[in-house]
Amino acid sequence: MNTPRSLKSANSNTIKLAAQTLGFLSCGISKADFLEDEAPRLEQWLNQGHHGSMSYMERNFDKRLDPRILVPGAKSVVSLLLNYHTDQKQKDDQSPKISSYAYGKDYHFVIKEKLKGLLEIINREIGEVNGRVFVDSAPVMDKAWAAKSGLGWLGKNTNLISKKVGSFFFIAELIIDLELDYDLPVADHCGSCTACIDACPTEALIQPYQIDGSKCISYLTIELKDNIPSEFQGKMDNWAFGCDICQTVCPWNRFATPHNEPAFNPHSELLQLTKNEWEEMTSEVFKKVFKDSAVQRTKFEGLKRNVKFLSQGQ
Repeated sequence: MNTPRSLKSANSNTIKLAAQTLGFLSCGISKADFLEDEAPRLEQWLNQGHHGSMSYMERNFDKRLDPRILVPGAKSVVSLLLNYHTDQKQKDDQSPKISSYAYGKDYHFVIKEKLKGLLEIINREIGEVNGRVFVDSAPVMDKAWAAKSGLGWLGKNTNLISKKVGSFFFIAELIIDLELDYDLPVADHCGSCTACIDACPTEALIQPYQIDGSKCISYLTIELKDNIPSEFQGKMDNWAFGCDICQTVCPWNRFATPHNEPAFNPHSELLQLTKNEWEEMTSEVFKKVFKDSAVQRTKFEGLKRNVKFLSQGQ
């Protein structure tokens, strides 16, 4: 039975208003369907080995492209953005750097709570709706779905970019069995700009809209479990966990505003760490400063490896 247009519209508005109340930056909705355009691109990217050692990218190929396989009965993908932009900086400009998304509490915990809250509101105000919440931890092509639902376009740096707020945000999804009003994609506004490609120190952006993940500093400092290849010596721009370069240079990020999520505020000692303190960090300090942080992903030994590699390249 088809849901009346007026009801789909009312339910969509209820969800978007609830998302706003929970602190999400924006919310867009698309039909849960097969990602036809992304399928050949993903296959080519994998065949070219641009995923490096991220073998999990090869698994669940069908689920990655069709949310109805991942969530039986799925009708809609609700995409959500949560701002993490900050004006705060590490005090010692010689110290190893970490990506600003990892300054505070691990975003997986923060967003998952908000998504559960959103699902509760939907069930309370609309009726029983089944579905699953996703935060970067399952085979969901979050950037593709966010673009499909009009939250931005996929830029030349392969990040989702919004004209209104730039790109310093997390992307999450609710995949639910409820028919809704679907949003339309927005136009690409990268134009002739190549700031991100020109600025990437490891030349990971091999051409507009295409990244060789195995050369990306974020991959090298987080995903890669082996030693960092010597070819990247002196090219890491002092990044010890993640990298913000291709976002920082993007002209659209002049519209980014600081987040107001207390959980994303940095640990009191994090920004004060000196170059020397980074290089001599103990596991006790690591546990204290990065408690509940996304930096835990690389573990103490991984972070030490990264910091050592940076010091050798200086």
